Amino acid sequence: MKHFSTKGDLLFYSLPLPVKERQKIDGFLDLLERSGVWKIIDQYYEPQIFGRPQYVPYDMFAAIILAFAIGTPTLREIESSCTFDIRFLYIMNGKIPSYATVSRFINEVIKPNSEEIFSTVVSQIFEDCGLNMDTCFIDGTKQEARPNKNKFVWKPTTFHEGLSEKVRNLLAILGLDSDVPEKGFVPSSLIKEKLNTWPSVDFSKIDKTPKALEEMKENLVSYLLKTIEYEEKEAICGPDRNSYYKTDHDATAMCLKKDYYSGLGSNMHASYSIQAVVSSGFIVSFLVSQDRTDLYTFTRTFDVFHSMYNKYPKRIGADAGYGYTVNYKYCEDHGIEGYLKYRDWEGECNGRRPPLYELNEDETITCLGGRTGVPVKINGRHPRKQGSVFYLISECDGCPFATHCRRFMKENDEEDRVFEVQIEFQKYKQKARDLLLSVPGIEMRVNRSCQVEGVFGIMKYNMAYSRARRTKMDRVSNEIMLHFLGIDIRKYMRFLDGNLKSTFWVAPAGISPEKFKKPSAKRLANSANKTKQKQANEIARDSYKHKHR
Repeated sequence: MKHFSTKGDLLFYSLPLPVKERQKIDGFLDLLERSGVWKIIDQYYEPQIFGRPQYVPYDMFAAIILAFAIGTPTLREIESSCTFDIRFLYIMNGKIPSYATVSRFINEVIKPNSEEIFSTVVSQIFEDCGLNMDTCFIDGTKQEARPNKNKFVWKPTTFHEGLSEKVRNLLAILGLDSDVPEKGFVPSSLIKEKLNTWPSVDFSKIDKTPKALEEMKENLVSYLLKTIEYEEKEAICGPDRNSYYKTDHDATAMCLKKDYYSGLGSNMHASYSIQAVVSSGFIVSFLVSQDRTDLYTFTRTFDVFHSMYNKYPKRIGADAGYGYTVNYKYCEDHGIEGYLKYRDWEGECNGRRPPLYELNEDETITCLGGRTGVPVKINGRHPRKQGSVFYLISECDGCPFATHCRRFMKENDEEDRVFEVQIEFQKYKQKARDLLLSVPGIEMRVNRSCQVEGVFGIMKYNMAYSRARRTKMDRVSNEIMLHFLGIDIRKYMRFLDGNLKSTFWVAPAGISPEKFKKPSAKRLANSANKTKQKQANEIARDSYKHKHR
């Protein structure tokens, strides 16, 4: 039995479906058939015996995916397309579902199996196109959520601490502070317990009038109500974020690149963080989270990738937002070549901010001026970062790079220089640098900007999806999945048309690995002097403002 199929042209078509368009729709339906996605849909439907004829669930699924592919993804637009668009009439065999029916299908069938549906269809696309997922690229963006930007709540940690201190002081005056914690928050349950025992407490030893005691009881009741409010807000925020929105508790306050209120990144908006993994131009995995940066989403995104395809990619390319020890270690533990840039990559490339030292194989360092540094322990001084070691460079007098090396130091006239080195991170960083400068690394860097950078541009501008239409994390995640799957189907239709060509850059034969530009001591010294002068001007300006305030 073929599940994704049509019954032929309807009798009362005003215009027939063009042959070329019909071939693409048939190819799209054949893709869904061969992918086996109908097995997932079958779990929710049984053969109908009585009642009015129901819509065919396979046709409904195909119509929804096509709507997200062509850029008409809202419920009303899908209903309208099934009424007036010949392509949807062809798929639905003339049946017109209401927007409520479409909504129920998305929530009851697609949302619970979002990742499985996505991976099933994408795997079949790769099989048809003769591609593999060995090389992947990752990038992220912030997608504006549905709530209004002014209806947000900050996590009241500071206010809660101050309120708990008031509760302690009040209970101490009343002599009820025997089991009150000296530090941290005073829980509402404890305050409620004190109020319940209030009638049985003897306040004769306290030099307070009955009116004053009544006022203190009223204050304690108000403290209880405010504590319950703060605890509720902190429970909604959770331990990993500091804000939420009243109309969507899962949305978090973030600064967007494009701010239509007052410029670049100057206002907080309700947003979700979206990660997309791209391979050969197709989106193969995704993650929707509440993280304000991309730093900690890398491992979770590729855990989702593994759960979808039961494997890891062989190579991953990413920008400097992912260059972190945990991510490098994740790649090493799973046998992945991590072409991950790090924070200082751009400055090292152009020679404007070259690395001040290089970690050697014998656990020593070589500074920019060619001097060797050894590990030392400094009395009264401890490393600021975990896993860091102090290295001492002696006899720095006469070093042409001294001005650049000491530009951020308060005392820059000493003969010695101490570096705090995170050995593990430095090893990963130098390994990533060697990979990025190699010939495969050049290919990865060029193709990363070609493939993954354009995904969000297509979604936000070409398909006019700049703001989520649903609330709550699971619904937004399902919505993002449908949009990403729609982008992949658009590209697959180009493959059926014969227009999908490999436009990704391949390094020409004979190309040699890149090298960083050799730093110029004179240029670095001039740059350091400008930095110092700029800092001095800012200090002078702030001092002037303070005097004439």
